[in-house]
Amino acid sequence: MRTDNDTWDITTSVGSTALFVAAARALEGQKPEPLAVDPYAEVFCRAVGGGWADVLDGVESDVYEEAPAYSRLRSDFGSHFVSFQGARTKYFDTYFAAAADAGVRQVVILAAGLDSRAYRLPWPDGTVVYELDQPEVLAFKGKALHDHGDAPRAERREIAIDLRDDWVTALKASGFDPSRPSAWIAEGLLIYLPASAQQQLFDGIDALSSPGSWVAVEEGRPMPQAAFAAKQEEERTAGTEGSFFTLVYNEQHAPAKEWFAAHGWTATATQLTTYLRELGRPMPEDDPDVAPMVGSISLVTATKG
Repeated sequence: MRTDNDTWDITTSVGSTALFVAAARALEGQKPEPLAVDPYAEVFCRAVGGGWADVLDGVESDVYEEAPAYSRLRSDFGSHFVSFQGARTKYFDTYFAAAADAGVRQVVILAAGLDSRAYRLPWPDGTVVYELDQPEVLAFKGKALHDHGDAPRAERREIAIDLRDDWVTALKASGFDPSRPSAWIAEGLLIYLPASAQQQLFDGIDALSSPGSWVAVEEGRPMPQAAFAAKQEEERTAGTEGSFFTLVYNEQHAPAKEWFAAHGWTATATQLTTYLRELGRPMPEDDPDVAPMVGSISLVTATKG
């Protein structure tokens, strides 16, 4: 279970979910017509090794029995999760391209995890990418990319901090200029924050964003509390505690579209199910595992006038 001051590295707690998502991105890239290609997702999985490398090769591994997340990626659920990650990656890649075309040169990746956009997107000259996350997560990513021999395609500045702490002060201390337009992303983040921290996050983004700034958010509606508690108990009973439901908060400060619109932003929301259909990857609406995961998620983009 989560605690107020918990921490993690890339293979434990919330950190391990970044590996799960990276593996899904890598598997999406293996498809004949991928929605998005992230070559660094494989780099991260192979840097950890073990089951995280085996799952990319389709190799049966004893590790699968110890960590069901591996085998889930090769299940029917996993195939849909891989499509979800491909679609999500495409959506936010497109968002950053539009922000860059609009002249934005400050990018803030909140809970950067194993996001490799500083390395793989064609950033215009003068772009600075700020990555905020737990110290050990950033250390792992930096070493894996250094060992691979690659350099970022923009100036990349790491800020090792928990987003439940005073990240606003840390960001400004790293050179972020609130007087200049910025582009923010909160991808796969809000569910790992309590509502109070979500409020702090939205307030901080708004306070630091000058006119011409952009923000993109992935969010999901909370489950009925009884259903959420039942899912947590299922994980405990199955011995998979810490794989998902015991890591997330079933809370929402406010829907992002409505919150940012009320604070002077122009916001649009796209249902994930709609976006997947548009991309030719519709999800089964009657699957008890897939439908709740995908059906509640919205992708929100907002610009500040």
